[in-house]
Amino acid sequence: MGVPEGPTLLLLLSLLLIPLGLPVLCAPPRLICDSRVLERYILEAKEAENVTMGCAEGPRLSENITVPDTKVNFYAWKRMEVEDQAVEVWQGLSLLSEAILQAQALLVNSSQPPETLQLHIDKAVSGLRSLTSLLRVLAAQESMSPPDTTPPAPLRTLAVDTFCKLFRVYANFLRGKLKLYTGEACRRGDR
Repeated sequence: MGVPEGPTLLLLLSLLLIPLGLPVLCAPPRLICDSRVLERYILEAKEAENVTMGCAEGPRLSENITVPDTKVNFYAWKRMEVEDQAVEVWQGLSLLSEAILQAQALLVNSSQPPETLQLHIDKAVSGLRSLTSLLRVLAAQESMSPPDTTPPAPLRTLAVDTFCKLFRVYANFLRGKLKLYTGEACRRGDR
C-alpha cells in the first residue's frame, strides 16, 4: 500500500490535527461536507454516551447544566431559511460547548474523577472546538460570518444532571441539527 496522495492525504492530515483542537488552515475548504468527518464526531459522542449509560447509577453532575434542546420539527426546519438554521446551530453549538466546559470543570474539581469519563469529556471539548473551526470555514465559503444576530425564536434549552444525559444531548445535536444544517449548506454550495 502506497502513501496517500492529494485530497486523501489532506483529509487524513486534517483528521489527525482536528482532534487536537488546532485550526486546520490547510484543510480542504469544505471538509465538513465530507460525511465521514461528521460521522467520526457523532461516533465519539455515542461512545461517550454508551460509557455513561447507567444514568441513574452513573456519574452525576454536582449541579444542573443548561444545554440546547435537540428536538427537531423537520417540517418547520425544512421551511426555515438557511441563515436562520445557521443561527440556531451556532447558538446551540456555543451553549453545548459551554456545557461541556462546565462539566469538565466540575469533573476536575471532583475527588478522583473516573479516567474514562475524563477522556470522553476531553474528546468532546476538542471535538466541539474542531467542529466550530470547520463550521467557520463553511461559513466563510458561504460568504457569511458566524451569526451574531438573535434567532427568530429564542433557543430552546433544557437542564441535565448526569454525564449520560449531557453526552446524549451532544450526540443528538450532532446527529440532528448540525447534520441537517451542514447537509443543506453543503448542497447549496455545490449549486
